[in-house]
Amino acid sequence: MKCLVLGGGGFLGYHLCRALLDAGHEVRIFDRPNIARYTVPSPYSIEWSEGDFVNSEDLERALTGCDIIYHLVSTTLPGSSNDNPSYDIETNVVGTIRLLDLVRGDKFRKIVFLSSGGTVYGTPKDVPIRESHPTDPVCSYGIAKLTIEKYLFLYHYLYGLDYCIFRFANPFGERQRIEAAQGAVTVFLHNAFHGQPIEIWGDGTVIRDYIYVKDAVDVLVRAIGYAGSHRVFNIGSGEGRSLNQVLAEIEVVLGRHVPLTRVPGRPFDVPSNVLDISLASEMLGWRPKISFREGLLRTLEWIREPAGQG
Repeated sequence: MKCLVLGGGGFLGYHLCRALLDAGHEVRIFDRPNIARYTVPSPYSIEWSEGDFVNSEDLERALTGCDIIYHLVSTTLPGSSNDNPSYDIETNVVGTIRLLDLVRGDKFRKIVFLSSGGTVYGTPKDVPIRESHPTDPVCSYGIAKLTIEKYLFLYHYLYGLDYCIFRFANPFGERQRIEAAQGAVTVFLHNAFHGQPIEIWGDGTVIRDYIYVKDAVDVLVRAIGYAGSHRVFNIGSGEGRSLNQVLAEIEVVLGRHVPLTRVPGRPFDVPSNVLDISLASEMLGWRPKISFREGLLRTLEWIREPAGQG
């Protein structure tokens, strides 16, 4: 298959593209201009296409000849999305609708959308959270993701467009941007290794589901061959860890105490979010293989490399 990865220049995009190439697929990346391009070892090659996600002409050019479309584009983060909801709608929701308009008449194409298992459900009524759980997001980021999910269903209903949605937990691992405002595990590990301060929100009891990135992208590759009736899947480790437990694991892999600073909790942080991944296991034959500690050790190895931040 020829795969188009929208937003393929980032952390998840890098690992997804490598996994697609390893599986024998062709890959084209679409991302904004002037983003730093990465290379892959021979004999692989990646085609790059630059443009604006909300520009239909740029999108149409990138779509030419591609069978599978991975939608990883997101212009906002959960923590900042409530500051400007209209920007979230204009850049994420409207851009996606333009994408759907371009492919709606082609029943041979498939869209794989990366949604957010950490935000679309809101405050959980039951943990672990199944896909059938009510969706009541408490941030604009989650509302935009859920809105895109609904439009995918609508275009499938109206035009037969094939699609698959993966509600990701919190991926971590090599090449995650240390300076980003997302990715607590990698940021904490990097700062602890370099003796830099670690800030934990609230009392550190907030529980999240963390999944090693290579396990996460494995299921995205499996989506190519999936033809079942289920369209929405939770993807995580299936296990919950508090921020305090994450810090304790980091101290184990580093072999020393790590000092921290506690800052006020954030209003959009729900107390607990752990995903039930049994549907993905049953329908896609997928389960995570890398333990949390092993994922930490692999990420630490990358952090230790002098050129490992590229």
